[in-house]
Amino acid sequence: MGSEDEGEEGDDASDDGEVDEFPEIDTRSDTDEEDDDEDESEEDEESEEDEDEDESDASEDSLHVWPKPKTVISDITGQPKRVYPDIEPDYDSDSSTDDTPNRVGNVPMHWYDDLPHVGYDINGKKVLRPARGDELDKFLKTVEDPESWTSAFDKKMQADKPLTSEELDIIRRLQENENPDASYDPYEPTVEWFTGKGKEEVMPLSAAPEPKRRWVPSKWEKQKVMKIVRAIRQGRILPNKPKTASTQPQFYPIWNEEPSTGPAPPPAPKPRLPGHAESYNPPEEYLPTPEERAQWEATDPEDREREYLPQKYAALRLVPAYDNFIKERFNRQLDLYLAPRVQRVKLQIDPESLIPKLPSPSSLRPFPVYKSLQVPHDGVRTRAISVSPDGAWVVSGDESGVVRLFEVIVGKEVKRWTFKGKVGCVEWCPRTDVSFFVVGVEGHLHFIIPPNLPGPVFTATQHALAPAALPPAPATPSPVKWNSVPASQSSSDSPILTLSLPASAEPPKQLVWHRKGDYVASVSEGQGGVWIHQVSRRHSQAPFKKVKGTVQLVLFHPTKPHFFVATQRYVRMYNLAEQTLLKTLTPGIRWISSMDVHPSGDHLIVGGYDRKLCWFDLELSDKPYKILRYHSRALRSVAFHPTYPLFASSSDDGSIQVFHARVYNDLMTNPLIVPLKILRGHAVREGLGVFAVRWVPRQPWLVSAGADGQVAVWCS
Repeated sequence: MGSEDEGEEGDDASDDGEVDEFPEIDTRSDTDEEDDDEDESEEDEESEEDEDEDESDASEDSLHVWPKPKTVISDITGQPKRVYPDIEPDYDSDSSTDDTPNRVGNVPMHWYDDLPHVGYDINGKKVLRPARGDELDKFLKTVEDPESWTSAFDKKMQADKPLTSEELDIIRRLQENENPDASYDPYEPTVEWFTGKGKEEVMPLSAAPEPKRRWVPSKWEKQKVMKIVRAIRQGRILPNKPKTASTQPQFYPIWNEEPSTGPAPPPAPKPRLPGHAESYNPPEEYLPTPEERAQWEATDPEDREREYLPQKYAALRLVPAYDNFIKERFNRQLDLYLAPRVQRVKLQIDPESLIPKLPSPSSLRPFPVYKSLQVPHDGVRTRAISVSPDGAWVVSGDESGVVRLFEVIVGKEVKRWTFKGKVGCVEWCPRTDVSFFVVGVEGHLHFIIPPNLPGPVFTATQHALAPAALPPAPATPSPVKWNSVPASQSSSDSPILTLSLPASAEPPKQLVWHRKGDYVASVSEGQGGVWIHQVSRRHSQAPFKKVKGTVQLVLFHPTKPHFFVATQRYVRMYNLAEQTLLKTLTPGIRWISSMDVHPSGDHLIVGGYDRKLCWFDLELSDKPYKILRYHSRALRSVAFHPTYPLFASSSDDGSIQVFHARVYNDLMTNPLIVPLKILRGHAVREGLGVFAVRWVPRQPWLVSAGADGQVAVWCS
């Protein structure tokens, strides 16, 4: 009834248009549970608890253990409330003092090289790049601040960050290859964990449970076993091969077995059919003579044309058993057994196509082909020859000390000089305004003026070799002595100038002129035997204090200030202007005997006693571009023609090889080397042949000197 009355009253109120007021919310309650039947006693208890909390808050404020809160008015409830400061998300008790404002993360810092900032802080604001001084400021900082070396560059902040003492100690330990941990003791005593009474190990080292495979059968082993069982059932595997009753070998024809697949094998080689020579009664022309029989018996069995000699019998019943029957049957079986079973395809290559296409020698003329004249030296070995720059005169010297001067065209001897000792070398000066040559004889170099010279040339030669006013002596004295005869007293019968070299048991073996004719280099036996003499200053100097190996030959470069020095196995090229070693050529020759440089200066030929002639391209490599082996004995001399594309080599086999050597200006085109002619005219004496070859400058003619004491001129 009460409820119905209340409902009626509610209906009346709604009908009147009046709305009941919403009950007031108690803001002091902090829980979600609301009790409708709270009495005043509970409110009193809550007020007492609030007073206790206020007292505790006052005591906490006095201790300052936690951050002090602020009391603010809530916008929602309108009541005061406590607000604590925000907790820092990156707070760390170990690094609370290190605040890194740059929060770009692990990104390449070179992205910010062109920007005024180096990153962003936690609030998204730009972190500007700190000012950095130049190298001078850094240096001054290291001078003024003694602690500047204890800092390291921080890439994120773009600034120097000081290192702590612990970090410096770690760096020092790493530099000294020590343990970075300062508390680590490498010599601490060993702790005996399992040694002694009562310390025996009674527990396993591992607490892992026993694997399942220890008691469960393996399925993989089961599959392998079943695979073998199936093979046995199918007959592919025989456990025990049954033994056959007969153990005798089985024979079968290997040539009659047809293969299942593939082409048929080639037939067996057929034996050679007999001819008339195999007859027991051959014709008379097949029977050998006693001389042929003796020759056949003296020849080795593998070199004989036939394995037997024909014999004649009157009747077939008189023919004895064949001596080589068993041997021939055995060889026949070997032919059948070792016959090839595979059909090999023969390569159809024309042998002519493997030979390089070279031009015909007749199209490469002119070159020397015959001996025009011959000048004897009374059978004495002639080792040295030289041709004048105009190509009209030849001077030669032999081991008896005789030097001859004769004309190239007619071979007439004009003058003869005799020296005491062997003539090791002669060389004509390349200058055209003067005319003289140098003779090397046992420690001396004699400068000789030939006879029948024109007046101006003779005067210029005297002035060059014996000037009226001698040049001043060099500051450093030289062991080489210069002795000259006054121009008024000089004659063509004796040397006008003589150089005395340091003592040597052998005469100089080579003389080489510089292209300008002022410097001449001499090579003698022994260490330090290379000397360069300057005629205008009358000064001699040794370019090398010490050379690896014994110097065999030297050469001046035709266009550059380069100097070639050949030892027993190597050729070194020096720059005289810079006094440096440019390169070392390796010809691969056991003993170098001769060399010459091309007039262009880009190519070099080297000859050796092991019959090799090596062509070097100086711009290409330090290894030979081409190696020629045309001589059967040691090479003695090689020479390039100064104007024609020719070069020649002489050997102890008594022959002279003439080659066509065309060098192209195009660096991509290889030189053309064609053998042209073999000149034979010198006799071999005591194993020695042609010692020297020289070209006539203005003609394709060649001059040679040999051990037979002959000097020959070869013309085209």
